[in-house]
This record gives sequence, C-alpha cells and structure tokens, in this order.
Amino acid sequence: MTSRATGLLLVGFLALTACSGGGEKKVSEAQTPEEVLSSAATTLNETSGVNLTLSTTNLPDGVSGITKAVGVATNAPAFEGTITVIFAGQSVQVPVIAVDGVVNAILPFTNGEYQDIDPGDYGAPDPAALISAEAGFSSLLGVTSDLEEGESVRGGANNAEILTTFTGSVPGAAMKEVIPSSTGDTFEAEYLVSDDGELRQAVLTGIFYPKSAEMTYTVDFADYGTNKDIVAP
Repeated sequence: MTSRATGLLLVGFLALTACSGGGEKKVSEAQTPEEVLSSAATTLNETSGVNLTLSTTNLPDGVSGITKAVGVATNAPAFEGTITVIFAGQSVQVPVIAVDGVVNAILPFTNGEYQDIDPGDYGAPDPAALISAEAGFSSLLGVTSDLEEGESVRGGANNAEILTTFTGSVPGAAMKEVIPSSTGDTFEAEYLVSDDGELRQAVLTGIFYPKSAEMTYTVDFADYGTNKDIVAP
C-alpha cells in the first residue's frame, strides 16, 4: 500500500471515530445559542405531546411541594399521570388528570374517586400547562440570558443521541409564570438539546417555595409527537 493510500485511510478512520464518539457534534455550528433555544421552544410548543418527568432530590425540609411528576402532557392542553408531593410532612402519590383548566386528583384517605382540586394548595402548577407556549417550560427558553453553549454529550435510548448543553439565567418573574410558588429573583438553567432540535432536559435551580432554601428541579421531555386523548374523569 502506498504512503498516500495509507494517509487517506488514516484520515477516513479519524473522521469516522470523530463522528461516532461523544462530545464532538453540535446542534448546529451555524446557529447561536439563542437561535437553538428559540427553535427548541417552537418544537416543544408545536408537538402533539410528550412524556414529561419532573423531579427533585432536595426539596427543603418543612416545605410542602412536589418531589416528582410523571405523565403525558399534550397540547390540548391536558395532562394525565401521577404527582408525588410532600404535604403535612408525608410523601403522597396522587393520580392526576388535568383538562380545560380543571385539575382532578384522587386524594389519599378518600373514596378513591377523582375530585376537583386547586394545585396551588400543594405548591404545584396546573400540570396541563407545563408544555403550553404561555406558561410552560418552553416559555423559559426565550428569556434565558447570559447563554453559553457547553459540551455535547451522548444520551437518549442506547446513548444514540448527541445532546448539546446550554446554560444561562432565567428571571424570577418568568419562572413564577410556570411554577407559581417560586420566589427567587433569578434561576440558574441548564438545558440539553438534541441534534433534532428537541429540548430533552431542563435543570433549574433557585428558590421555588417561599422562605425556603435553594433547590433544583430536573425536567425531562421524551417521545415528542405522543398522541393521547385525555378526558376529564
């Protein structure tokens, strides 16, 4: 084999390994972080639905609030799933269906039937609004300041996706529109965006409950395009 052929093979091998490894590929080299997040917000706003998981491992002591929410959120808007809250010092898992601005839940120690509740009583937003353009997580993307693009990492099913990290700050007024109990002036945000332009994760840190310590909520978005006809019970 000639030295030229050997060199070409080596170049090809290096190019292949660069594409197959983690941390090299970006969402789009031609887009600014602001443009990437704007596009991701539009994609989330326009999808029929996603599987959504919100969780925290550091709810401050003495606070009544959400530790986890898992379910399907659609652009109806509607939500069906379960929400785990700390209330009166106890962890309670509550089945929830939210449609047309009404949140129905099966509360513990009741007859096992859905009843209309005010999620604010539990330090929770209306879960049906969490992917709405006006009061959902996508609304935070366009107001995130001091944006910086970070590393790319592998994630998703079988680590088949390359996700790009973006960090910045969210104003407290914008966060309060999404999570009404929040009281912090600013919140730190870290987003993971896939090469398909889909927001996969938002990690949000700040003061989410009055007179409490700083904490972090992690929100995961999966299965864009999910269709589910969610009806009130």
